[in-house]
Amino acid sequence: MVRKLFGTDGVRGTANREPMTAETAMKLGMAAGHFFTRGAHRHTVVIGKDTRLSGYLLEPALTSGFVSVGMDVVQLGPLPTPAVAMLTRSMRADLGVMISASHNPYEDNGIKLFGPDGYKLSDDAESVIEDHMANGLSAHLVSPSALGRARRLDDAVGRYIEYTKNTFPRGLRLDGLKIVVDCANGAAYKVAPTILWELGAEVVPVGVAPDGFNINKDCGSLSTDALRSQVVAHSADLGLALDGDADRLVLCDEQGALIDGDQVMGLIGRSWRRNGSLKGDGVVATVMSNLGLERFLEGEGLRLHRTAVGDRYVLEKMRRDGFNIGGEQSGHIILADHSTTGDGIVAALQVLAALVEAARPASQVLRLFEPLPQTLKNIRVPAALNGTVLDDAGVCSAIAAGEGRLSGNGRLLIRRSGTEPLIRVMAEGEDAQLIGQVVDDIIGAIQAAAAR
Repeated sequence: MVRKLFGTDGVRGTANREPMTAETAMKLGMAAGHFFTRGAHRHTVVIGKDTRLSGYLLEPALTSGFVSVGMDVVQLGPLPTPAVAMLTRSMRADLGVMISASHNPYEDNGIKLFGPDGYKLSDDAESVIEDHMANGLSAHLVSPSALGRARRLDDAVGRYIEYTKNTFPRGLRLDGLKIVVDCANGAAYKVAPTILWELGAEVVPVGVAPDGFNINKDCGSLSTDALRSQVVAHSADLGLALDGDADRLVLCDEQGALIDGDQVMGLIGRSWRRNGSLKGDGVVATVMSNLGLERFLEGEGLRLHRTAVGDRYVLEKMRRDGFNIGGEQSGHIILADHSTTGDGIVAALQVLAALVEAARPASQVLRLFEPLPQTLKNIRVPAALNGTVLDDAGVCSAIAAGEGRLSGNGRLLIRRSGTEPLIRVMAEGEDAQLIGQVVDDIIGAIQAAAAR
């Protein structure tokens, strides 16, 4: 079955426009509720959300759908995506739902589904749910006496805080560290500063005043100027930036220099190998990760295993082959010993543990290798052309020419975004000027094709 509604990370779109309408959300709740109704027990779904205004639109619509097919609903309020995955398992729920569009602006929203094991659904499961939505839902409506109920879980924040603190090595504290944490005015605006403070850090919070509109706006992991300036201004030891649903982490050292997910994976991989907790012979990452990470891991006697772009593909590889560290250059870090999905706060605590144990500045501890020059540019194309523009003869010719110029000296990666109408063009190699020219030539060809 081909999925039409679900993308690479759930369902996503502009709020109050298809597919992010109340009607579609209600139908999705009905279909997913029916799919996960198995057995005679009372069935339960937990629903979390970030701080977007449209969460008030989608949460009650999903709740209505689940209740109509006999599922009880536990509403968590604003919480990180990994908290929803954790609480789905902890509460023995049949299904977990996160309402978020991650790092996107407030106008967008999305719906992510987790199975009872806390993992995101497979493509096949999403296809069956889509099929339920398209082929009539009225037959699955329960009788009035069997309707589900809805309630709020008042201590959801506290449960996640305690769970997350317990991933930090016992015997270590953050006393003496000053940390700037940018919560992107998103789902972690309460929990992230509290976790760091309770572990002993002096916390400078940024992006902790959500108003429904300012999530990810000039803050968070995709807009790090505020983080970097605050680290320098406060003479902080480290800066942490999360995205809107806190499954992504970017850091900066005490000098304000950025540290991406590749450096984080290298650091945790080396640390866990040395303390004997690393599983597998290395780290799982995507084709976007820098060649510098691959070379660093080889020097540590480890391998970099690459997958297609998307944390779900990283996780599939990790689960299939027994790895416990994986992630993306963008900052999605999956530590399978602690979480079933990317968790920016848990990853940050592992970095902080290494920093405490080293007792040296972040600039010396966290920068493990020099990345090869890498240029990534995105070009927005009309949605109708997103699936065809890369087949244009001019675009194909530009790509072939770029590959020829980089042959033996770098690599080229062109892909369609799974969440937005974008084409992403990335080149990597020893010669920064060359890779920049190659990317610009391909971007120009795509622009010309889209304009025809």
